[in-house]
Amino acid sequence: MNILFVHQNFPGQFKFLAPALVRQGHTVAAMTMRQSESSDWQGVRLLPYTASRGSTAGIHPWLTDFETKTIRAEACFRAALQLQQQGLRPDVIIAHPGWGESLFLKEVWPAARLGIYCEFFYHAHGVDVGFDAEFGPADAGEACRIRLKNLNNLLHFDVADAGLSPTHWQASTFPEPFRSRIAVIHDGIDTNAVAPNPDVSLRLGDRVTLSRRDEVVTFVNRNLEPYRGYHIFMRALPELLRRRPKARVLIVGGNDVSYGARPAGGGNWKDLFVDEVRAQISDADWARVHFLGHIAYQHFIPLLQLSRVHVYLTYPFVLSWSLLEAMSAGCAIVASDTPPLREAVMQDQTGRLVDFFDAKALTNEVCALLDDAPARTRLGAAARVFAQVNYDLANVCLPRQLQWVDALGHT
Repeated sequence: MNILFVHQNFPGQFKFLAPALVRQGHTVAAMTMRQSESSDWQGVRLLPYTASRGSTAGIHPWLTDFETKTIRAEACFRAALQLQQQGLRPDVIIAHPGWGESLFLKEVWPAARLGIYCEFFYHAHGVDVGFDAEFGPADAGEACRIRLKNLNNLLHFDVADAGLSPTHWQASTFPEPFRSRIAVIHDGIDTNAVAPNPDVSLRLGDRVTLSRRDEVVTFVNRNLEPYRGYHIFMRALPELLRRRPKARVLIVGGNDVSYGARPAGGGNWKDLFVDEVRAQISDADWARVHFLGHIAYQHFIPLLQLSRVHVYLTYPFVLSWSLLEAMSAGCAIVASDTPPLREAVMQDQTGRLVDFFDAKALTNEVCALLDDAPARTRLGAAARVFAQVNYDLANVCLPRQLQWVDALGHT
């Protein structure tokens, strides 16, 4: 088949699927807003394009999101028209619709089958919005803005032939009748590459080298922010450091925002919550807290392999790859008892669950596991088996994704 991927930052979630389709003998191309000097990536022909205009100053704030998506969708549409004139005829289009790009592609290729990556359907109540009262919407009109934010999703339902979602809970956020067209298949974890390593070591700066002999607690976000429970973790730190005088706490994540809003008073969430707790922590204890920022993947795996206890917290929202990678690495997991986690972390089977907002309970559970090596070993081994059985890239996820693409193209 001729297969076209559409992702503003390709490969994104398709980094394993697209090359696998090339290996199967399909002709694969990708439209992307990511500019590259290369015209090829692992056998995928790259087709970059750009938007011709920016957002309108002063537009109604509830419409800002949809205008941005329309601008990107038009840019993709006009680039597709040129590609059509050059002879591009995809049988299947696989798109992440989250930025709007794929909205008008059926106008160019009406016979193509369109499969969309269904990451999340927004809700004004009962999911992420309003979950954390500390950062609740300042304006009652936020519910109206969220409703309009789904315009892009709803319009895609009219043109998409099938959907693909990484978890059952994320798929459940989508409404019927489209929900029934969504296959639940995770992107996949390379459980051979992300595996326990008792001989691992990791150097932090010029002075500290950590090994499995060290008591290491890890916390990983793309960006340090409330959506991923950074504020709760920081509020647990003072007591955790007092009770564990030898522990090293490794915190991975940037200072920007991936989800939700920035702090109302300016600055960033990282510094805001450092400032909140720093006076409660001695200088000697604070020296055992390491903010590592964004780290390269080749250092990220050793970090997970070092971890005695890995903490993962999230609002009811998209589940991070990092949680499943930590499970694959054999980490003992302490996670928030929120709907996305219950799919992977079963209480005292593949990890321990605590109330998202209870910093004291989080501290107690982390300390309990640090004191209980047999429990850590049992939970870490079970977490790895669960990751292998349910999320292994080569044996589980990729074969199912390839079957999904084949069915999409031959329906």
